[in-house]
Amino acid sequence: VITMDKLEIIDIAQKIDTFEISIQPFEDCCTIFAPVHPKTSPKLANVEKYEQRFDVDGLVQRAVEGVMITKITPEKRTDDLSELIED
Repeated sequence: VITMDKLEIIDIAQKIDTFEISIQPFEDCCTIFAPVHPKTSPKLANVEKYEQRFDVDGLVQRAVEGVMITKITPEKRTDDLSELIED
């Protein structure tokens, strides 16, 4: 995203169906998606019961299968001054 211009980002957002949410007049995503009365001290038994409904392995697999690793290394640069400096 850092190397893209605004129109490229908008185009991608429209393709992945996030554009309409992104233009809503809310301060942040918590305003849109957070529950009105969140539980701050849930019972452990209830947490474990609801966590069992998640396919954690499947969620992790989907999260990492599209990962692309790009190795960024510094280029060795020389200029006119480097010839004057002895190692």
